[in-house]
Amino acid sequence: MRLTWVQPEDLVGHALAQAELDGIDVSAARGEWRGAGGADADPLGGASPERAPVPLRALALRLLDELDGSVSRYADREPTDLDAIRAAAPWPAPVPARGGDLLDRLHGGWLGRAAGCLLGKPVEKIPRRGIREILSAQGRWPLADWFTAAGLPDEVAQRWPWNRRSAPTSLAENIDGMPEDDDLNFAMLALGMLEEHGQALSTEDVAQRWLADLPAGRVFTAERVAYRNLLLGVEPPRTATRHNPFQQWIGAQIRADVYGWTHPGDPGRAAELAWRDAVLSHTGNGVYGALFVAAASAAACVTDDVDAVLDAGLSVVPAGSRYAEAVRFARELTERCADWEQVVDGIEARYGDLHWVHVLHNAAVVVAALRFGGGDFGRTICLTVSAGWDTDSTGATAGALAGAMCGARGLPDRWTGPLRNRVATSLPGFDGVGFDELAARTLALAEAGS
Repeated sequence: MRLTWVQPEDLVGHALAQAELDGIDVSAARGEWRGAGGADADPLGGASPERAPVPLRALALRLLDELDGSVSRYADREPTDLDAIRAAAPWPAPVPARGGDLLDRLHGGWLGRAAGCLLGKPVEKIPRRGIREILSAQGRWPLADWFTAAGLPDEVAQRWPWNRRSAPTSLAENIDGMPEDDDLNFAMLALGMLEEHGQALSTEDVAQRWLADLPAGRVFTAERVAYRNLLLGVEPPRTATRHNPFQQWIGAQIRADVYGWTHPGDPGRAAELAWRDAVLSHTGNGVYGALFVAAASAAACVTDDVDAVLDAGLSVVPAGSRYAEAVRFARELTERCADWEQVVDGIEARYGDLHWVHVLHNAAVVVAALRFGGGDFGRTICLTVSAGWDTDSTGATAGALAGAMCGARGLPDRWTGPLRNRVATSLPGFDGVGFDELAARTLALAEAGS
């Protein structure tokens, strides 16, 4: 049996790649690994079909141990400790409210997260050029509506197959409510944890809830590694660093919206709670993704000014970090490029060598799409998804922020109607829940100061 994301021999290639991104010389380790027959990182993240021979697995474990002990050359400007992050970031004051119905904004955030995620699901793992070829072959480029298999030539469908797990529930012809997805599971999980623990929520509480409510097969990349570590008796925060080459990928960034929604106008407090969640599985830039989204979500509940929302997000990220650099770079691209394709060209030129689930280019796409979308919900999620990479997760994050800024009443029925006010999930107590109920429960927490 082969298990994606946790087999030691499948982790080494990713660990070597991340170490190189962190400025660590791994030439000797890479040479030893390749010399023993070890493979480089799989660009799609899958497991090799055959179980590795015992000597190769033993080598993999030794190299992972050695890489765990290496220190990034960015360590001084990319801390994970919360006090050090606060010292290295501007850290925000509360964002003044500019009117609007909070319940409607929260409802818009939940609907927007679902719609953006659902739009991106069938093309997850398909690169940007494939997405464009699919839509162009159907006469539907640029993206402006749900994906469909109707009118897609066979040769294009064979070259760029839909995501096999998602297509049966995420193409225009078969959408019937929001299917299960980790981008919604983690949001509902956060809601349940805050209802139980409130402001006292700890990283250990998050770990306990994962083990109690999340099936291991429903978590991926860094979350699956952290889950494995918990089962091995490793305690947080070491769960984020032991044999975990994905600790600076996108996973924590998709878990943070609710911490912002329950703290409208208070991005600093939202970020602190998101940090407690994020450090279970991530470090450095991976954690900053969660802080950024939590703070931006807190602002999106009280203002429709895109730049104010992005400023709030950036205010909780260490200014010298690569994450802050990616956000600034994306904003600068939107100021000098008149065409969206030029914007994505710029992001691709700078970050195109990263794995499609890494946090940096995905964050840059979300930031750029929010600015280029200009407050238009449909345009924002379509720009985001058409850029490729982790399309369901970026679509969800951009959709949640744009949805909160617009409010539910400002979202076109074309995007919200197919959701049928229904979410499917394996989380206990949440299957079939309506977005209106999720919004009402979120409002109750916000009003209680939780």
